[in-house]
Amino acid sequence: MPLPHPSVNFQGLVKTIPGTAPGQTPIHEVENPLYGRPRHFSTFHPPSLTAKHSIYVSQSSDPYFNLTFEDWLFKEKPTEEPLLLIYRNEPCVVIGRNQNPWKEVNFPALRRATIPFIRRRSGGGTVYHDMGNTNFSIHLPRSSFNRHATAQLVLRAVRLLDIDARVNERNDVCPSGIHVSGSAYKIVKGRAYHHGTMLISSQLGTLGDVLHVSKETMVTRGVASVRSPVKNLQEFNPTVSHDKFVRAMVQSFREEYHVEEPVRYVEASEAAGVAYIRDGMAELPEWNWAFGQTPEFTYSISRAFEWGDVTAKIHSKHGVILSCSLMAEDTSNSEMLERLGRELEGQKYGFLSEEARCDSGGRIQEVRQWLTEAMGS
Repeated sequence: MPLPHPSVNFQGLVKTIPGTAPGQTPIHEVENPLYGRPRHFSTFHPPSLTAKHSIYVSQSSDPYFNLTFEDWLFKEKPTEEPLLLIYRNEPCVVIGRNQNPWKEVNFPALRRATIPFIRRRSGGGTVYHDMGNTNFSIHLPRSSFNRHATAQLVLRAVRLLDIDARVNERNDVCPSGIHVSGSAYKIVKGRAYHHGTMLISSQLGTLGDVLHVSKETMVTRGVASVRSPVKNLQEFNPTVSHDKFVRAMVQSFREEYHVEEPVRYVEASEAAGVAYIRDGMAELPEWNWAFGQTPEFTYSISRAFEWGDVTAKIHSKHGVILSCSLMAEDTSNSEMLERLGRELEGQKYGFLSEEARCDSGGRIQEVRQWLTEAMGS
């Protein structure tokens, strides 16, 4: 099955939800064309969000909102002040800023699970989010930022839940040597953050399926994920919950940075009047961001057809096929394969246009179908 068409155009996809009472703020629905999941927001809600608070807990489970809200806080919070953000997302796969999605994501499994993948704005590896996973984000002045110190903050929160754990050499929290958390970092000018996942009751079967990729012959300049065995916190203490972890993180953060102010709970609807968040949410599912930021890579594959073996070497950069070299044992097919390789140049990897998939029958169609399936996996 080919991947969903990547073009995202919100024009014509916004509609007012019926039943809005007179005098109330109209609520609108925006569909994500990649996966058809509607998101709701009020286009006329007054901007009420500010970055003046120190502790934020998102009540939204929309990954497009939460990831963009995190980025907005990182941009808007005064440089010298510490900040904690905690949120959960509906099921999705989140890849690092400099990663290759075709190397990191099992797209057939992703489609079967009907969940999206999202390219975040920080580095690091690929992670799976669902409502059994809680995400934390600790923002600090660059001058005082220390990855080991922020990892210790998270460790203290886990220990408050009566779980004995340690921090490994990658600053990940590990009870009994098993990963329950993964981290990534971002440093820009005078500001830095450490954000990560905490597996509490996540669907580890789905996690394993959507992150299981075996493409040894795909060579990419992007950052590769480091795979590790994982468990949920509930396997070490069945009473642990999202709310308990949130309280433990807030307590650990307050003790570390002497913050006494109350938690600021946030709803996604509050962001409707913030252009940066609204535009950022729209950008994340767009092809130019999700796929067009993919680093340069090559993929070498072979296939035995009834009429002979074919080897392909695909060279892509920023999600576009730069070249596709096709070779066969039977040299009588060389002209056909060269013509097909030229047709694929300039096409979006994994999203071959109808022109590139036009019916021509015979061997060339067999090879084209094979390449389409290989690039969609």
